Amino acid sequence: MNPQELKSILSSGLLSFPVTDFTAQGDFNRDSYIKRLEWLAPYGASALFAAGGTGEFFSLAASEYSQVIKTAVDTCATSVPILAGVGGATRQAIEYAQEAERLGAKGLLLLPHYLTEASQDGVAAHVEAVCKSVKIGVVVYNRNVCRLNATQLEQLAERCPNLIGYKDGLGDIELMVSIRRRLGDRFSYLGGLPTAEVYAAAYKALGVPVYSSAVFNFIPKTAMDFYHAIARDDHETVGKIIDDFFLPYLDIRNRKAGYAVSIVKAGAKIVGYDAGPVRTPLTDLLPEEYDALAALIDKQGKQ
Repeated sequence: MNPQELKSILSSGLLSFPVTDFTAQGDFNRDSYIKRLEWLAPYGASALFAAGGTGEFFSLAASEYSQVIKTAVDTCATSVPILAGVGGATRQAIEYAQEAERLGAKGLLLLPHYLTEASQDGVAAHVEAVCKSVKIGVVVYNRNVCRLNATQLEQLAERCPNLIGYKDGLGDIELMVSIRRRLGDRFSYLGGLPTAEVYAAAYKALGVPVYSSAVFNFIPKTAMDFYHAIARDDHETVGKIIDDFFLPYLDIRNRKAGYAVSIVKAGAKIVGYDAGPVRTPLTDLLPEEYDALAALIDKQGKQ
């Protein structure tokens, strides 16, 4: 799949990030991960991102990363494209990128580099180096310490033909509008704020109709129903699902830092696809929070 074909796929439909399965001892659980992917793939997501933020990329050792990406690519070879999360320091990100390409990933999501703040020029050089290390398509994730502006992205687009996507995790509307207006159809644009459904209608109005859904991990039917309601401007259905599910869901998610991942793993366990515990420094939901989430999921009906 060439970068432009990937761009076309990412320009419509719902995207999702499967959680990464661990055993009770915290080791990668390949068999459980395969079952998860086989369950999720038929629900209609346009692409799945293996070892992304929700997939706890930040906690994976290099050898585990290879296992996760290979398992995802092999399992979904005939069903849905797999993009791989990559990140960290530039040389580390390049190693991950080249390994993902070798293993057959159709594209990459370039996650923010770790910790160090840097100038726009420095971040742009980092992104360019990763893009030029591979031939497959790359989506850059503006979030945390990665805050590229429209000018830098335009220059990167000229220098890196395989940079085909921009994912926004900042929620800076002025910046998003400037990027969308400046770059036009050069990129595929993805909404990437935590629990992106809450922002989906607003981002669609900005020209960003595609987003990634974390709750697809445990209520895939509801996630797809919501996406289709957004796509057809069914405001009544959108409002009902937000009121009935997403707002009380946010109340649980917002209780502790890191719960954006923890609550998704809890949801997967509740619906019978236990992915094991989150890895430190994240923490799992408390029992009363788990029970509140279970009651909320139950109200969504059969998936």
